[in-house]
Amino acid sequence: MRPVCALFSGGKDSTYAIHWAIMHGFDVKCLVTLMPSREDSWMFHRPAVEYTRLQAEAMGIRQIIEATSGVRDEELVDLRRALKRAISECGVTGVVTGALLSDYQRMNINMVSEELNMRAYSPLWRKNQAKYLMELHEAGLRFMITSIDAYGLDPRLLGKVLDKTDLEYIVELAQRYGFNPAFEGGEAETFVIDAPLFRKSIKVEGYVKRTGEYSWRFIITNASLEGKPAHA
Repeated sequence: MRPVCALFSGGKDSTYAIHWAIMHGFDVKCLVTLMPSREDSWMFHRPAVEYTRLQAEAMGIRQIIEATSGVRDEELVDLRRALKRAISECGVTGVVTGALLSDYQRMNINMVSEELNMRAYSPLWRKNQAKYLMELHEAGLRFMITSIDAYGLDPRLLGKVLDKTDLEYIVELAQRYGFNPAFEGGEAETFVIDAPLFRKSIKVEGYVKRTGEYSWRFIITNASLEGKPAHA
């Protein structure tokens, strides 16, 4: 089993990449989470990232957390530092990412990984975005939207655990208004509250706040682990 770390933001893509890695026989030794000090990070997800500790606990996987400036190029220095910790503390030889379409993100992760003699795995790369969104639900991931920055994406979906009908609605809106249904263009951010790897699910409370003409946030005020039904 190849020992790897996984870049983890708490969103649907990084969570599904971990799911993929474990299903394909990788030994995920730790999660690496970068916490940006600003909302407009070029590389890393910001909304609700402070609650990733609950997701890591739910999966029973160690988490390495590093602060990052969120400033372009400086973020790579922070990523390098975090991956060095994963190598020295967890003995990993590779890194799994949830990159979907962002060449900037994927190329920079690959560059830093190569410098550290690590192999980078991006199993979700260039998937059909609409089909991928439905694939997540079929695989058992349950998630909510925590931020919206796109014209046409319905703010009533914020803070709601999305079911299959909601996801079909998002695909329909994406076709109508021209945004990416999997949100790889920054149209929205997500937070996973349950997945097959979770031993417990996450209960979330919060409120919706409008931050711009087409920008909204679901502000989490409280989150806690809760037991899953015996059949889950």
